[in-house]
Amino acid sequence: MSRTLLSHFTILSNSSRLLSSTISRGRGRRQARVLNLVLPTLHVAAAGFRCNCTVSAPESEISGRSANLKKKRVVSGVQPTGSVHLGNYLGAIKNWVLLQDTYETLYFIADLHAITLPYDAPQLAEATRNTAAIYLACGVDTSKASVFVQSHVHAHLELMWLLCSDTPTGWLNRMIQFKEKSRKAGDENIGAALLTYPVLMAADILLYQSDFVPVGEDQMQHLELTRELAEKMNQLYGGRKWKKLGGKGGALFKVPEALIQPAGARVMSLTDGLSKMSKSAPSDMSRINLLDPKDVIANKIKRCKTDSPPGLEFDNPERPECNNLLSIYQLVTGRTKEEVALECQNMNWGTFKIVLTDALVNHLRPIQNRYEEIIADPAYLDQILSDGAAKAAELAESTLTNIYQAKGFLRRSSIV
Repeated sequence: MSRTLLSHFTILSNSSRLLSSTISRGRGRRQARVLNLVLPTLHVAAAGFRCNCTVSAPESEISGRSANLKKKRVVSGVQPTGSVHLGNYLGAIKNWVLLQDTYETLYFIADLHAITLPYDAPQLAEATRNTAAIYLACGVDTSKASVFVQSHVHAHLELMWLLCSDTPTGWLNRMIQFKEKSRKAGDENIGAALLTYPVLMAADILLYQSDFVPVGEDQMQHLELTRELAEKMNQLYGGRKWKKLGGKGGALFKVPEALIQPAGARVMSLTDGLSKMSKSAPSDMSRINLLDPKDVIANKIKRCKTDSPPGLEFDNPERPECNNLLSIYQLVTGRTKEEVALECQNMNWGTFKIVLTDALVNHLRPIQNRYEEIIADPAYLDQILSDGAAKAAELAESTLTNIYQAKGFLRRSSIV
């Protein structure tokens, strides 16, 4: 998984289309069912997908059909390391506002994942608070979604350990991102957490009996490991085996399905149109941070990588930077791809960069203003995080109790 934890959400609307398909992990052990929920204004790169299309009804209409219909659950989070940037926002957080109206949502700050690689310990607490404030400033509504800090719900770590005992090391050794990051850092410099953090991710998901997991295509391998773990635990400890130990029987974990973000929501680096915008990139010029002031945004756009062909166009594989910058403009203005293509087709880079800068500044200004209000009221933010952790812990306790029971642990005394 990339440094952004399961942070790439699909964009949702009442007129969304539901696409179902399958993606194999590569070694052919299991297949994850994939759901693509896409706004009509965005195009999905769906080559090779088998499409069974239906139209999603509005939540109000669904509620009218059945008063007892329970919302599906989505859980996700972003690491507090580095600054939250435009890619985190457009690919994840911006869409949480849409998801929270349709699903039961829990959004956490993934501070436990932030320590898998070297980090600045004195800055972790402040970065965690800042990330939580950004969630709220971007429009996450705590009357609809729970916002909490991962480490404030101890069940994440407990479930991780219980899952680790049944996770083959071969599964973890095959994780592509572990191979890449360990190669860069050097095997002698990495901790065991870098190898095992996919199990913590699985715990993050399975703990809340999540129905759907928003992921980017580069994160599918980790979700498929989570699905395999859920199925393995259900087989080893669920059903009649659990019932014989006093449990209710059946499955211990839901096997989650994937929500894949549309291609247009994947924001690329300002210095390399073939690489994702990333917190870990060495140069800050490669990203627009959500709290960057106007002059910094203008300088980054002015100096970002472009190309020489005349005019601007989408989807030319030989012009990745052009496609990326047009996509950013489309996403922050809310226009259709066709509208942006028509507006910008005859522009030169000098003109377009000014237009893009103005669009970014105008879009981010309300977020920045709201962020300043929230961060200036620490008591308010602390209460939000406390309430969110309490709700999450209540949901998590049921799963944790069941898995302890199913794995044969002595039931803890009520006085403990």
